[in-house]
Formats: sequence, structure tokens, C-alpha cells
Amino acid sequence: MESPLRSEAEDGGSGEEKVVETAEKIILRWDSTVSEEARDKMIFSGDRHEVDRYLRAVDEIQRSLHSLAISSPSSTVGAGDRNPNTIQIAMARLEDEFRNILLSHSSAVDSDSFGHGGGSSGGGERGGGSTSSSSRRSMRSTTSIREVDLIPSDAIADLRSIAERMIAAGYLRECIQVYGSVRKSSVDASFRSLGIEKLSIGDIQRLEWDALENKIRRWIKAAKVCIRTLFASEKRLSEQIFESLNSSTVTAPCSSPASSSSYSEACFLETVKGPAMQLFNFAEAISISRRSPEKLFKILDLHDALAELLPDIDVVFESKTAESIRVQAAEILSRLAEAARGILSEFENAVLREPSRVPVPGGTIHPLTRYVMNYISLISDYKQTLIELIVSRPSSSVSRYPGELSVPEFDFSELEEERTPLALHLIWIIVILEFNLEGKSQHYRDTSLAHLFMMNNVHYIVQKIKGSPELRALIGDEYLKRLTGKFRLAATSYQRATWVKVLHCLRDEGLHVSGSFSSGVSKSVLRERFKSFNAIFDEVHRTQATWLVPDTQLREELRISIAEKLLPAYRSFLGRFRSHIESGRHPEQYIKFSWEDLDSAVLDLFEGNPVTQHLRKRSQG
Repeated sequence: MESPLRSEAEDGGSGEEKVVETAEKIILRWDSTVSEEARDKMIFSGDRHEVDRYLRAVDEIQRSLHSLAISSPSSTVGAGDRNPNTIQIAMARLEDEFRNILLSHSSAVDSDSFGHGGGSSGGGERGGGSTSSSSRRSMRSTTSIREVDLIPSDAIADLRSIAERMIAAGYLRECIQVYGSVRKSSVDASFRSLGIEKLSIGDIQRLEWDALENKIRRWIKAAKVCIRTLFASEKRLSEQIFESLNSSTVTAPCSSPASSSSYSEACFLETVKGPAMQLFNFAEAISISRRSPEKLFKILDLHDALAELLPDIDVVFESKTAESIRVQAAEILSRLAEAARGILSEFENAVLREPSRVPVPGGTIHPLTRYVMNYISLISDYKQTLIELIVSRPSSSVSRYPGELSVPEFDFSELEEERTPLALHLIWIIVILEFNLEGKSQHYRDTSLAHLFMMNNVHYIVQKIKGSPELRALIGDEYLKRLTGKFRLAATSYQRATWVKVLHCLRDEGLHVSGSFSSGVSKSVLRERFKSFNAIFDEVHRTQATWLVPDTQLREELRISIAEKLLPAYRSFLGRFRSHIESGRHPEQYIKFSWEDLDSAVLDLFEGNPVTQHLRKRSQG
């Protein structure tokens, strides 16, 4: 079918020269350097007939130049010499039109729009897509990638028609630069909408950790949108415009040796390489920042998010030219893993070295115990990740702990159950926590309080393990039984240290006297026994009411155990010897307590509150 432009040219004359002359007039008419109308109007924003005329004019000029080059390769004289700048004028105009269409569709897309984007949505691609594009889209359907239409299909068709002619005329570089500049500005706007800031690695490392935690949370959410939707959609857009542009779709062979698929790759990377580096710089800064225990869980969050995104990164940045981005992401993931391992090791050192020497009042749970157990409970929440990252067993070697620290002895081979390296590290943390607590218990002057302190703390450790199914599964029932035995032993040691001396006052030995003239109970010794009992019990009651057993059940069990030993012994002693005291003078000075008084007094123990008055009630029965 004959070109309408040729028909138009033949109406006013004849021959190829006339066709070229008509084409030149159309192009020159839209030369914005000489025409005010051309400066004020955009061809592709107006009448579609004019768009078609202009594109056909460009095609005719390119065809003419191509024919001349074939027929007279060494000649510089011919039809094209009438205005040698015509093709440059046309390309400058098309570049402006290309930029204007892109700018008209370059608004940022917010996170809500991205979040609700459908998977691989259709974009009305014109000009078809290559087989490689189809196979990629098939692969994408197995990932979490969710592409959205960034530019309407009619605008894509116009952009594609311009790109075809610019590439054919040897203006590939200019086309890529314009495309990359405009689309990168759009990506930058989307970054701002997602809350991604332009911060250097140094800027990030200077931020306080509290501020960084919020930024990490925001980054994880934004990174998923960027990789799976924003970058994926930008890649799709570059393919829609540039893929399959080759000699069969342009009017002259492209002067660039690059393949059509590399056009889209080049435009895509021109658009997103800078933003992608900006995105990954944040995670890289965190991965190489100073290590401290409080950072572990956010680093694991970052690690898990990046690990989850890595297959999508491999798809979106699949080309060889994008290899550096894939490598950067993989290296950051590796550094985050190493940071997590390092932090766990440093946490173990910190628990062992924790230096506080001031005893906690009342022998209650030490802040270190709460901190460590809450920390390893959180670790158990990340066990899936950490089981993969922690691959070596802990070392109890003194050489691992610099300085003159003493290190507890623990033989991991004694554990009958097979445990993962992570589980062994958690057990080791509990071992060194106990070791540290044993040292702290020695700062109590009262041995009974030292035992109560250890009972409280080891019991807390046991309860935290029991309260977390994940942690219990890691620690194992065998080691849990060991810990249970330890706090029960501490409870027994406390009772011996306190109540043996109380019960010692209620023994029969030494009360009976015998001689040549009389036999029976020595009232003076008996009176001293009651006085000693009263004084010791009064002191225990006054002192240990201020001690604290925070766990209600443990407190009740300990009181019951004390009452089961104390009350029968006192009732028996009182029953056997009361008459000897009451037959003498001032019995109330010696028998101060009934067994009911003692029962009531035991209930005051371990509440952490001083008693308002001493027990002075004398039995009435």
C-alpha cells in the first residue's frame, strides 16, 4: 500500500525527491528552535493524524538517507544535502516528545497502591513481546512479584514508536538517557512516598538505635514493595517499550550493535540502579554497624526480609548487566548472618562479665536474670533462622574469654538428648548466667538469703523455659530437670540454714536432769530454751517478712514446707513442757506464742514488707 505521504508529495510534483521535500517540510514545521507554534504545542498531545504524518515524515527521511548511503557510500551529495540537519531536528523533536509523554505519566505511586497491585497485570503491550519475556513472566508467577501498570497502553505505544525511530537513527544513547532520567525521578518520588530516605552509610551508623529501629521496620515494608512491585513494574515498562525493537520493526538498521533485549535492560538499569543501591545501602550499614545485644532481633528481621526477597531480586535483576545488584544483596545477607552470630557470642561474654555487686534487696529475682531469660525467649522465636545461622557449638575454653575471667565448667557431651548448636548456645547462656548469679549470691551476708536468692532466680529460669514451648523444645526436658533440681536444692539449703537453728531450740536433749535426790525437767534450762526460741523466731519473722519470693506458688509451697516442720515440733514441745513453765512465775515471759500464732506468722514471710509489730500474743489454751 502506498504511503499517504508519497501520495501527498505526488499531488504537487513527482519523484523521490518530492517525497523527501514534503517530509522535510513537515519536520521543519515542528522545529521548536524556529517556530513559536512548535514550542507551544506537543505533537503527541494533539491530532492523531498529525502524529502519523510526522512519524511517516521521519521514516521517509531515514529511508532516503539509508538509500543514499547504499547507492553512494562515499558521496556526501544528494537529496539529504538540501537540509543535512533535518534528521537531527527530527530526533531533537522526538526526544522532546518522548520526554513529555514520560513526564505526563511519572507521578509517584504510594504504598497503598503498590500493596494492592495484582500479580503480573496486563498492560496492553503493543508491538508484542519476545519469547524470553514470556518465559520470564511464567517464572514470575511462582514468586511474590506483583507488577502494576505504570503508563497506559496508548502512551506506551507512542513511546515505543518514538524509540523505534530514535534507535534506528542512531540516537539510542539519548533515548536511554531521557528515559532513565524521567523514570528515575518517578522512582525517587515513590521512594519518598514509601519513607525511604537518602542517607549515606555514615549517616545511618550515626543514628541512635531507637531511631534506627523505626527505620528498619519501615525499610522492611518498603523493600518488599520496591523489589516486588516498583522495580518489577519498571522492568516490565522498559520491556513493553523497548523489547523486540529490531530491524523488522524500524525503517533502517540500528547503528548500535546492542540487541533489542539489551535496550530494555539498559533503560531499566539506568532507571533503578541508583535507587537500588540507595535501598541496599541501608541494610549494608546495619550489617556492618557496631554490634550490641539489643540489635540482634532487628538484624534478624532484616536478614529474614532480605532472604525472603532474594529469589525476587534474582528474577527482577536477572540480566548479566545487573549482576552487581544481585551480588550486593547476597553479600549483605551474608554480613547480616555474620553480625547475628557475632552478637550472640558477644551476648554470652556480656552475661559472663556483668559486673554488678550490690545484692538485690530481699533476695528477689536479679534484673540480669529477667533480661537474659527474656532475651533468650525472644531468640527462641527466631529459632528457624538461627538454627540455620548458628552452626558451631559454644566453647567453654578460657581462651575464648579474654581477661582474667573464671569460666564455669560444663560438659555438653553429658546431655543425653541430641541438641542443635543453637540449643547448646542457649544452654550455655543459662550456665554462665547461673555462674554469675552464684557469684552475686556471695555478696549476701546472710547465708539463708543467699540460698533464697538462688532459689528465686533458678526458679524464674525454669518458669520462663516452661512458659515458652519454643524455648522448652530447644533446651530439652533433660536439662530442664537439672534446673528444677537446682532450685529445689536451693530451697532445701535455705530451710536448713534458717530453720534448723529454730528447731534446735525445741529438742529434748539437755532438758532432763537426774541425781541421787531428784529427777525430771530442768526448769532453768527449759526457760532458756523458750527464751531462745522466742528470740530466734521473732528475728526470723521480722527479717524474713521483708524478703521476697515473687512467685505466688513457690512462696506458698515454701511456707507450707516450713509450717510442716515448725508447727508439729512446736505443738509437741509446748504440749510436753507447758505445765513446767506455767507452774512457775511469769510464764508469759517464756511462752509468747501459740502454735496458731506461729501459723499466722509464717504467712507473713517472703512478702517483701516489714511487719507492723512483733508477735506478742500468748496462747490462751
